[in-house]
Amino acid sequence: MKHLAVFGAMSLLLTSPLFSQKTLSPDTFLQQVRTNHPFAKQAALLDAEAQATLLAARGGFDPKLYGDWERKSFDGKNYYNLAEGGVKLPTWFGIEGKAGYNYSSGVFLNPENKLPDDGQAVLGLSLPLLQGLVLDERRAGLYQARILQRANKVEQRQILNDLLLDATKAYWDWALANAWVQTYREAVRNAEIRLEGIRESWRQGDRPAIDTLESLIQVQDRRLELNAANVFFQNATLALQNFIWENGKAVPVDTSLRPALPNAVQLAADGFQNAADTLAAQHPMVQGYRFKLESLEVERRLKREALKPRLDVSYNLLGDGFDLTPGNGDFFLQNYKWGVQAGFPLFFRKERGGLQLTALKIMDANLQLSQKRQEIRNKIVAYQNELTNLRQQIQLINDMRDNYAKLLAGENEKLLLGESSIFLVNSRENKLIEVQLKLAKLQVEAQKTVGGLRWAAGQLR
Repeated sequence: MKHLAVFGAMSLLLTSPLFSQKTLSPDTFLQQVRTNHPFAKQAALLDAEAQATLLAARGGFDPKLYGDWERKSFDGKNYYNLAEGGVKLPTWFGIEGKAGYNYSSGVFLNPENKLPDDGQAVLGLSLPLLQGLVLDERRAGLYQARILQRANKVEQRQILNDLLLDATKAYWDWALANAWVQTYREAVRNAEIRLEGIRESWRQGDRPAIDTLESLIQVQDRRLELNAANVFFQNATLALQNFIWENGKAVPVDTSLRPALPNAVQLAADGFQNAADTLAAQHPMVQGYRFKLESLEVERRLKREALKPRLDVSYNLLGDGFDLTPGNGDFFLQNYKWGVQAGFPLFFRKERGGLQLTALKIMDANLQLSQKRQEIRNKIVAYQNELTNLRQQIQLINDMRDNYAKLLAGENEKLLLGESSIFLVNSRENKLIEVQLKLAKLQVEAQKTVGGLRWAAGQLR
């Protein structure tokens, strides 16, 4: 009877699996993923990409040196030498400045190209009066590069959001597998202790031999279940390994580490009980569509500019050598060259078609934005509903576990008094193990749902 008391007490240990290894918390694990995973590093490259794009766009406003030289010689005669060089200075307002120097010589020089003996310095300005005055390709490119910077920030958030959701699922699958292994390991230990107690009672003539056979079968069944749980744990560990990287290489999971117990992490979803519409509006994918619309709006403004006639004016102050001041003091009205360039398509079919295509792109992006915002909102609500339901189920199954533990304890007492059987004890224990496994699964599902809620709100980063 002492042996029966021992295995009866040990069976109650099923409610408290033992964890002697170091614990890898979910927060620590996710921080490692953020820091070391290739996808996280790939997301960081978006900042560099945006900076490079912005640098290229700013390059459209860089001063530009230019030079041109042309010489013709025939039959021993120097027909002409023409040379021009200088610097062009684009500005933000569409005005382009120019500072240059021209030189010409030769026997058959075109009179138009005749210059003072010391050459001629030139200071000039060109200005678009209609098309290109409000916006041109250089300014549009810079606007869009700045938008890309902000768009890449939210894309970076979205990449991390998706990565950490997968990592969260892998972690809690690992935690579930570990909880099942610990549960079955305790079940095997208790079944083995019970078998030894029954054998000793049989030897003393207190129990029939068939009880030892039934206890042995129970041990064998528990060992089979433990083997299956070990395989589940090994596979879950392999899945977790996909997220553990150091120095650009995947590393094996430290065998001394174990996950946190599913019920040891608070089901915190603070800040995620707000209106789903508000959370959806802050999602990086929704913000990404908004930046896309901003960029398309810049494109539409540029297309509208193309509907204006082309009317550019230019003025160049001409010098005598490097002297730009005429003798009579008429600084701008004596030595100069100015001109007007105009252009006007008759039908504007290319321009109107381009504007219509951009308008269609904007309509399409707006429709996608509305659809995506609705999808995200519904996902948030679904996760909130699921989390509420899981919390209720966990509370209910916690009560069930306590009640099954009481039934098992009572059945053990009855067995000690000879009013029960090994079959009934095993049956009560099976129910307790079953509800423990289900509880662990529900706790893990709740943790995944919290992660899913954070992901649906775009804040799992």
